[in-house]
Amino acid sequence: MANDIIITNEKALEKLKYKILEDGPNKLHILADFDRTLTKNFVDGEEVPSIISVLCDGTYLTSDYAPKAHALFEKYHPIEINPKISLKEKKKAMREWWETHFKLLIQCGLNKKNLEKVVNSSKLRFRKGVLEFVDMLHKYDIPLVIMSSSGLGGDAISMYLEKQGRLYNNIYIISNSYKWDKNGNAIAIKEPIIHSMNKDETMIQDFPDIYKIVKNRKNIILLGDSVEDTGMIIGFDYENIIKIGFLNKNIEENLERYRKNFDITILNDSDKFYADELLKELIK
Repeated sequence: MANDIIITNEKALEKLKYKILEDGPNKLHILADFDRTLTKNFVDGEEVPSIISVLCDGTYLTSDYAPKAHALFEKYHPIEINPKISLKEKKKAMREWWETHFKLLIQCGLNKKNLEKVVNSSKLRFRKGVLEFVDMLHKYDIPLVIMSSSGLGGDAISMYLEKQGRLYNNIYIISNSYKWDKNGNAIAIKEPIIHSMNKDETMIQDFPDIYKIVKNRKNIILLGDSVEDTGMIIGFDYENIIKIGFLNKNIEENLERYRKNFDITILNDSDKFYADELLKELIK
């Protein structure tokens, strides 16, 4: 288990931990991705890359939805994870993927009841330690900002947290958002569309109700499963930040990039969440 945790610079990390501990929990907030970060990438040996992948593998919508959604995944996911493709190209491809997929979801009859079925699926699972982490944040009133490119949006994330009994008032979700009709049918997607490659453009200042909560909490723990997730902090005037990255697969070709961009890297979709233990150190 310890071999699944890589600390880039232990001395630098200890300095960061000391500064954050000295300032106390009132200056701290958490900025986290959701899929493959708070949740497991593999469940019972099966890859579950996102909430929306559960919808793709189910029989929730019209019969043509799943094959079309899988075809989009096969086309665009290799672009998303290829370290040799430029960020500019990736952003263009991810925008195309999400625009096409959102239109497909609406055409195939996405309803809020489908979201309820997805969050009740056994395929979704928080990492071990996440619930304890969320409970500690609530106890000490430390904001948790979830910035997610989820294809099912903030509604599904809220439902899943509620199912776990953790939809606390210190949790704030920045994610894709649908327009729903009176019968609960999705009829449009709201702008901006958030995908895995444009979180550096989705600045927290664009969400004033959330920004005013965290603007003076300038110490941050950032959690993400892609190097691009480090862009979630762009535009925020922070003082100290500890970045934890979850490298779940394709480790050999990506490890060096993660070491350069994260202070701590968790390998192999490990059950070792680490952030829960780190938080205990920072609020003791």
